[in-house]
Amino acid sequence: MSGRRSFDPTAGEFNGLDRVEATLPSVWYYDQAHYEREFDAIWSRQWIYLCRADSVPEPRSFRTFSVGTQPIVLLRDEAGELRAFYNVCRHRGSALCTESAGRLPATGLTCPYHAWTYRMSGELARIPGGRPHGVDIASTRLYPLAVSVWRGFVYVALSTPERAFDDNFNANTLQFANWPLEALVVGHRVTKSLACNWKVFWENYNECLHCPAVHPNLVDMVPIYRRGIMEPRDDPDWTAHAGSPEPIYRGGLRSGAETCSVDGRSLGHEFTLSPEERRLGYHYMTSLPSHYLVLHVDHVRSTRILPLGPEQMELEIEWLFPAETLADPAADIMKACAFSAEVMAEDGRVCELAQRGLRARPHIEGMLMPEEYDVWRFQEWVRRALGV
Repeated sequence: MSGRRSFDPTAGEFNGLDRVEATLPSVWYYDQAHYEREFDAIWSRQWIYLCRADSVPEPRSFRTFSVGTQPIVLLRDEAGELRAFYNVCRHRGSALCTESAGRLPATGLTCPYHAWTYRMSGELARIPGGRPHGVDIASTRLYPLAVSVWRGFVYVALSTPERAFDDNFNANTLQFANWPLEALVVGHRVTKSLACNWKVFWENYNECLHCPAVHPNLVDMVPIYRRGIMEPRDDPDWTAHAGSPEPIYRGGLRSGAETCSVDGRSLGHEFTLSPEERRLGYHYMTSLPSHYLVLHVDHVRSTRILPLGPEQMELEIEWLFPAETLADPAADIMKACAFSAEVMAEDGRVCELAQRGLRARPHIEGMLMPEEYDVWRFQEWVRRALGV
């Protein structure tokens, strides 16, 4: 098996690789030096999802984050504008904000070490003490990060991003116009770390070959997944069932199901969707390397992926609902949350298993099956970012 291909080996007649392809080298999933190379080439040059804009709700409120080793503070200034900075004092490098969230005093950000104070716009406002210091206060400011907000989701860039923000998504975002994403409210949140490289998680996301063995309730809810495929054309013989209305061939939720929940029933307060949007029941939006959405008829699931090291990552899952759902005592949001939380827990377990095996000395690389064409595309994206 060779490394990178100069052509796309996915077949034209159906969605699938037309031959066995090599995976990325195993060492890329645990080597510290390679992890740092990927961080510089990918995480430092892409738009990274942080949080919902309404989680920094008012002037002077802030949140802190870590993307790898890089500390970030996101705040809302006095005028209500979102700003992001590296969470580091220009004096001797102390962290400025030590809490995960809070509200700043009117004076701004004050370093807890030597009390340098910065305005919420990032300018240095004051150095304590009366001695001459030679620091040009007018030109000294916090290190800024670019901030973009897409429909209530806040993204930052650690350095100049390699692509425009509107090119950050895997699909035309206009197709999600019927979901009022800006107005949705987080009803439940789960944050946990996984003992795996961030790429392992994305590779698992990009195939359903594992679904029959790993996700019993998911394949019951989405029958086509029971076949180990994601789309009708993932089957080389898809034309034999091209006219079938059955979900096992056509895709979509099982007969009678309205949404992905423990009983398949909607929570009510549904979005105004087209018949086809309702029929399919699940829609995906991906923003590599840090974010994806799954959109249903009554809720949206947001998943954030952040690296913690070569063999560790953080996963944050948020379930977003219309405010009317959260205010309705008859709407049990945990029916939706519990269903996908179980799926995510199952994914986490197999991702950690995959990571554990990658250090086996003879396992230089793996191989990709025809159904894993989107894994191949993801891995090619990584290769291109690294210039190999």
